[in-house]
Amino acid sequence: MGEFWKSKRFKILLGVLVLLLAMMLQAAWNGGVPPVLAQAVGVVVTPVQRAAAFISDGVTSHLRRYLAADQLAQENQQLHDELRQLREQMVDYERYKRESETLRDYLGIREEHEDLELLPAAVVARDPNSRFGSFTIDKGPLAGVEPLDPVISADGLVGLVREAGPNYAKVLTILDVEIDAGAKVLRTQELGTISGDVELAGQGCCKLSYLDRESAAAAGDLVYTSGGALFPADLVVGSILRVEDEREGISRFAVVRPTAQIAELTDVMVITSFNGQGVQADE
Repeated sequence: MGEFWKSKRFKILLGVLVLLLAMMLQAAWNGGVPPVLAQAVGVVVTPVQRAAAFISDGVTSHLRRYLAADQLAQENQQLHDELRQLREQMVDYERYKRESETLRDYLGIREEHEDLELLPAAVVARDPNSRFGSFTIDKGPLAGVEPLDPVISADGLVGLVREAGPNYAKVLTILDVEIDAGAKVLRTQELGTISGDVELAGQGCCKLSYLDRESAAAAGDLVYTSGGALFPADLVVGSILRVEDEREGISRFAVVRPTAQIAELTDVMVITSFNGQGVQADE
């Protein structure tokens, strides 16, 4: 920096400034600006003006690009919001469409059982540790679902609600050993008890027990609920695969394959009310 103050360039610049100062003092004394001074000032000021104009243009251009980028960001955010709303509407549409199709599938059941109060629900989770195919649905007490409510599909009986949270419920299937329900063979009208069996559950089947030793039930016969406190009567359970003797030889049992595709269910119906629900046989 010290070399600049000693340089020839600095001395020339200092001389010009002194000369300009002298001219300005003379102009102030005489009350006017001589042409030579005006020209000199113009020579000095013009580059400064040009630089200022360049800087101004640059700043204006930068601000314009910034404002344009900000506007594009706002428009982009608006498009994202609109896309999100469309996705939400599509999800709602698909849910309503699915529920509508489900209700249509259950229309026949509803016509045959006018006392049933049905509530559609979706399967949202499955228990990986359950050998009986238990699962969770997206409806609970807030929607009217309570423990021990029967659960069906369009094809037949699925199981019942074991426990319920505010907006969910866990469902035991008819493959589960915890379920015992009265049942009958449609063709022969023989009564028995449908229940889960550990060995048969691995085959996707359940067991119809306590058939008479002389039972005429046979493969292909349909099995329905016989009614009671847990399940309404005349809900299809499944079809008989085979009939075998119990080990003691006192009675027979039938291996029943449920008509409901329990492992593949995505939608079900909860029976929230039916005639005789919760009423014991001796009451």
